[in-house]
Amino acid sequence: MFNPSRDQARQFFFDAWRKYRAGETLGELERIALQVILLHSEYHVLLDDPRRYLDHDFAPEDGGLNPFLHLSLHLAVEEQLSIDQPPGIRAAFEQLRVKTGDEHHAKHALLECLAEAIWQAQRINSAPDERTYLECLKRRGT
Repeated sequence: MFNPSRDQARQFFFDAWRKYRAGETLGELERIALQVILLHSEYHVLLDDPRRYLDHDFAPEDGGLNPFLHLSLHLAVEEQLSIDQPPGIRAAFEQLRVKTGDEHHAKHALLECLAEAIWQAQRINSAPDERTYLECLKRRGT
């Protein structure tokens, strides 16, 4: 199982962005990451400055969202949708996409449900509850 450290995960995004800006060849996962990065222009300046942001703490009390967490959740969602895992996520997402009329907005709703499921799992020291995760997404799609 791939389990990068915080710095490795951040470096992955820095490297994908650098390669894109330099016109270098990207790997498959880097191409997916790039598509997410391109949807988030507010993160481009941050990704241009790895020396400053590799070790930067993005505390919730500062009022902002951790951009690396956000990008990582996007990657997780892309993988889940590509393999329909948990089963039914693709259909629930499609219903939400149709309802909102905006794929990116629908993915952000999915990210919020995923983040909630992960937070709950961490609180009780267990695996994320797939059923609760899907129910969250379905509620948003109805």
